[in-house]
Amino acid sequence: MLRSSVIRATRSPASIIPSSATRQAIRAPRIAPAVCLYQPQARQAHAISNPTLANIEKRWEDMPPQEQADLWMSLRDRMKVDWKEMTMQEKKAAYYIAFGPHGPRRPAPPDEGRKVFLLSSGLILASVVVFAITRVFANPVRPRTMTKEWQEASEEYLRNQGTEVITGYKGMLVQSKPGPKDQFDDDE
Repeated sequence: MLRSSVIRATRSPASIIPSSATRQAIRAPRIAPAVCLYQPQARQAHAISNPTLANIEKRWEDMPPQEQADLWMSLRDRMKVDWKEMTMQEKKAAYYIAFGPHGPRRPAPPDEGRKVFLLSSGLILASVVVFAITRVFANPVRPRTMTKEWQEASEEYLRNQGTEVITGYKGMLVQSKPGPKDQFDDDE
């Protein structure tokens, strides 16, 4: 008996919402009258002390990250008030922190271009030297497959095998000069 009532209760949507008033309230919610949600807030951010902002351009890079974050947060809070109330040092510090030449905006050192040029030239020169040394100590004899005789023999083999049955083999392998006379003596 209990089981059948549970099954009936899960099947009928009316049993989930017990009264018609509640069902009507769920279908058509009331719209609240328009209320002005914006209320201007008076900010009471106090001025940042002059010693904190003195020589910020020179000290910013050397400050610990936590101190940088604290100073920036206090400047950000200070910038939320009327800018006429801010001191000139606060304005300069805010501008420097936001747009100053530090971090990724730091200009390159004056001799960086010369260093890059010299390092690149040195690496290119070193690779040319390694290539030249390799060529000096390499075997001066070309591979035997690059001689004219070998390529002619390869063409003859391809013709005899019936390569390119439709168009016929036209002979495209010969592209080298004749090799030395004793090139094939050691093979056989």
